[in-house]
Amino acid sequence: MTSRAGEPFDTDRAAAEAAELLVAPLPADGPFAAEGDPVTGEWTATAGAGFRIVPLWEGDPLTGVYAPEWNDAEEAAASHLAGLARALDARWGPHRRLRLDGPLLRRQAGLPVDPLFEALFAQDLYGDLEVWGPLDPGGRWVALIAGHGDGDAPFVLAAVAGDRPFPEPADGDGPL
Repeated sequence: MTSRAGEPFDTDRAAAEAAELLVAPLPADGPFAAEGDPVTGEWTATAGAGFRIVPLWEGDPLTGVYAPEWNDAEEAAASHLAGLARALDARWGPHRRLRLDGPLLRRQAGLPVDPLFEALFAQDLYGDLEVWGPLDPGGRWVALIAGHGDGDAPFVLAAVAGDRPFPEPADGDGPL
């Protein structure tokens, strides 16, 4: 669960919070670590060497939910991601997609992946990155990602900021 559980999605708020990542502090080095609300323990952010990930929205839990309601939840997450991407495209110009299926296959095979990808997967963010950058001020990179861990977990939409380009998985960056 994230600190966003129960909040309605608001594109303007989410866009503003994504933009705040352009000036948010980023650790220079060290392993990544998830941060949680001190009272509830709900995930509030993950930070690692040169990056920060924050939840922007969390859908309803999907325990006991089946099609068509499950499909509706998946479509809502995709719609929130697309709407937010359009808002950020208007602000920062067109984004590009960075596919994460190769790093995910590597991780599933027990092979090492970039710490940023490992941090995303640790929060059950198994989608592709929608990336903008470098952006002013400071040349940071910002991305959006939506995903969920299993059939019962809620969908989560998150923003990622980095002080360097996000790693490009090589073609065939899977375990085969």
